[in-house]
Amino acid sequence: MDQRITLVTLGVRDLARARRFYEALGWRGQEVSQTVFFQAGGLAVVLWDRDLLAADCGLPSGPSTPKGPNSGGFGGIALAHNVRSRAEVDEVLVAVEAAGGTVTKPAAVNAIGFYSSAFTDPDGHAWEVAHNPGFPLAADGSLTLPDFGAGPSETREQTGP
Repeated sequence: MDQRITLVTLGVRDLARARRFYEALGWRGQEVSQTVFFQAGGLAVVLWDRDLLAADCGLPSGPSTPKGPNSGGFGGIALAHNVRSRAEVDEVLVAVEAAGGTVTKPAAVNAIGFYSSAFTDPDGHAWEVAHNPGFPLAADGSLTLPDFGAGPSETREQTGP
């Protein structure tokens, strides 16, 4: 697994309120399918409904207040590691289990149409590993969000074939 994070997803109780907060700080987001994406340097910060994020990670939704790493339930944040192929998703999962992590959601094509899985590290921190052709990675592994408002041909021109 390459040493990089491509997305940090924050589980929020009120998406509109959370978006207003970050935009008040000067961030500019794009809302897509009940999420808000913010480009943050070479990675993205995503706001998503807390319960939906927990379910996507294969974890029960926990309380909003932290109780420590071994309290069980969902802690409200998921790190994402995007890769260049489905095979690489599967390879990462093998490495995760060998290193003592737990696969919480088996690899499969998700509801949005890309191949992903979720796991937790030994302290219970949630990660997604995904191959999403709509989020191409640069040679150094960094992510640049596409323009979600662009039409299909405009998006292809920006993100490649």
